[in-house]
Amino acid sequence: MCVNIKPLITIAHIMKKVAILASPNLALFELGCATDLFAVKRPDIKDWYKTDMVSFQSDPISIQGQANMLITVPTVTNLDDYDMVIIPSWPFRQLSAPDNMKHAIIDLYNRGGRVISLCSGVFLLAEIGLLENRKATYHWLYEKEFKKRFPHIKYCQDVLYVYDGKVGCSAGSSAAIDLGIAIIRDDFGYKIANQAARQMVLAAHRNGGQSQFVETPMLERSNLFAATLDWAMARLAKPIDISTMAAKANMSRRTFDRKFRASMNMSPKQWLNQQRLHLAKQLLESNNDSIDLVAYHSGFEKSETLRHNFRKYLNLSPSQYRQQFCCHLE
Repeated sequence: MCVNIKPLITIAHIMKKVAILASPNLALFELGCATDLFAVKRPDIKDWYKTDMVSFQSDPISIQGQANMLITVPTVTNLDDYDMVIIPSWPFRQLSAPDNMKHAIIDLYNRGGRVISLCSGVFLLAEIGLLENRKATYHWLYEKEFKKRFPHIKYCQDVLYVYDGKVGCSAGSSAAIDLGIAIIRDDFGYKIANQAARQMVLAAHRNGGQSQFVETPMLERSNLFAATLDWAMARLAKPIDISTMAAKANMSRRTFDRKFRASMNMSPKQWLNQQRLHLAKQLLESNNDSIDLVAYHSGFEKSETLRHNFRKYLNLSPSQYRQQFCCHLE
């Protein structure tokens, strides 16, 4: 499993200042994702992000492939006022970024800030060294180009995004939105992330390990495989046998496992653990039940199993997670 999500313990009630970095040949779609996610004012959400679009160049910024469109962006010399920088895109054939930009991004990272790239922005992250000993992804069309330029970086094939709490990158297009919602979820919890997604008229958040594409994504009628996933989601609190899931999908166990990995980029067992972990996090945020009860109602059965999975995937305990978002409990 290539995606690695280990969010830091953040303080949700402290407003975070975000810089959206404009660069030459800026990709309009990814810019729109960044602004819709973090720059749109949401007065109903306490301490929402304060976001500016900035540039390290004084000349107008060109918009990639958009009929010679230019925009003027405030010029900065550093990112000292910001807690997170988002790089919507970067001209991946450009040889080098300006030194002052590199130093500003690295300084932000070194003082605990987050650096997030959307689609081609990953080339800038790689160039300045922030992907050393980290996993990375990018749009599958440009996999060869990325591997050729940065052979030492572990490229994650066919995932939506990679995010470890400090550095994140997405495969591009709609995957940028999935990464953004994951960041909002880490900062504000599931309730606020779902609220923001609804305001953007988005479907449910897709986990980063999901496949970028499948060869036959659309079928004329609902299929048994999808129905089996719905069946499992509806009974996460109960024991679920993988062979039973395969039978419900009218597949052999071997075919089911192969189909699962092709569609979800993980095993059925990993998927079940992930869905139960999501459910447990929602329960921890929304009520004050004991850890034993949360484990039972999320399908982990025992609190020891729940704690093990929290430590494994989130690097913190269920109690620490609940404390992180205690201000959202009603």
